Amino acid sequence: MVLEGLGKSLRDVLKKVAKANHVDEELVKEITRDLQRALLQADVNVQLVLRLTKCVEERTLSEKPPAGKSAREYVVRIIYEELVKIVGNAHTIPLNKQTIMMVGLYGNGKTTTTGKLAYFFNKKGMSVGLIAGDVHRPAAYEQLKQIGEKVGVPVYGEPGNKDAALVVTNGLEAFRDKNVRIIDTSGRHALEDDLIQEIKDVANAASPDERILIMDASTGQAAGTQAKAFHEAVGVTSVIITKMDGTAKGGGALSAVSQTNAGIAYIGTGEHIRDLDPFDPNRFISRLLGMGDLQALMEVAQESMTEDDVAEVTRKIMAGKFTLKEMYEQMEALNKMGPLQKVMSMLPCMNGMMDKVNVEESQEKLKRYRIIMDSMTEEEMEEPKIIKSSRVLRISRGAGVEPRDVRELLKQYNNSKKMVKGFMGNRKLKRQLMKQMQSGDLGE
Repeated sequence: MVLEGLGKSLRDVLKKVAKANHVDEELVKEITRDLQRALLQADVNVQLVLRLTKCVEERTLSEKPPAGKSAREYVVRIIYEELVKIVGNAHTIPLNKQTIMMVGLYGNGKTTTTGKLAYFFNKKGMSVGLIAGDVHRPAAYEQLKQIGEKVGVPVYGEPGNKDAALVVTNGLEAFRDKNVRIIDTSGRHALEDDLIQEIKDVANAASPDERILIMDASTGQAAGTQAKAFHEAVGVTSVIITKMDGTAKGGGALSAVSQTNAGIAYIGTGEHIRDLDPFDPNRFISRLLGMGDLQALMEVAQESMTEDDVAEVTRKIMAGKFTLKEMYEQMEALNKMGPLQKVMSMLPCMNGMMDKVNVEESQEKLKRYRIIMDSMTEEEMEEPKIIKSSRVLRISRGAGVEPRDVRELLKQYNNSKKMVKGFMGNRKLKRQLMKQMQSGDLGE
């Protein structure tokens, strides 16, 4: 989950608002103190924190809720809007012919992010070439080459040549016919003068359309100094924040973006090559506060399932057919969408559930269910009601699990079947689905 610690603290603030009998000055001061504590612990810049909490306090005490909205709901809305402001604007990198230069310190995930960005453009149907401009780090070229092979993108490099500007110039010529040329530059453990000079030389040689700063979410308060130095050197046009999943504080990197006068383009949300999400301030804060991001969920689902897959599952359910085979297909589709924790964070109110649910245990349970179903016959998958004691024992032995695990799966299946039956009992929804199928919206 993105910025787990900060998200939990902010959700606790919203819970306090929701449980309050009424909104008064005492409550407002209490929640602004809680907000300050949560943001400062997450390394958000002190001045930004004070500015945000002052705005929250002033707006809450002076503005009247619009018609139809309670005071508590409006306080939540104010907190949401002010949080959106401090993360800055998004920057959209266009899908056109361009040269992109990646800059950042060692350990920030620059080379991995270069591969993720190449994968993103490649999936959009654009031809991509990667240029190994990191001429100092041992095996940097080999690492980029391996990533390139993984995402199906060619890599240009000159092992042994320490002239980064020359290597980049030659690489740009070699990839002159590519839609997108991405340059992975050298990093350092600190902002050294030779690093700054080298990226200036590369920028002068390449004249890149985009100069992207890669920042680690765990950088902390030093992020502002780094961002400012890189911006002064090459004129940063956008920022990618990496390692936003897990326990990283992230506030330092988020608030440092203001030092570049550039917006955040993407955030890295996992180790998989596809875990690079276009940044949208509203959707980001919505997920952080536990309000979900259904648009992101739909985008992930569309990448994981074809229209034919969706149409076939819909037809079966419309026909009243929901066997273990359909359940298996749904679990496979969910698995393709990525870690369960990430999927849950996109659903409204599920972040609060994740504080109580052992997500890793649930992920393991889904994996165990698939193994159990792999041990069933075709007849058992189509007609689960025939699975009695002797079959339960055989299936459990074949799957290497206890009989109770098989019974637990069957119980889960029966519960899911009831939910589907109730879902399809909604005549209005059923008519809408039939209309979409007839018009071809669900595929043919």
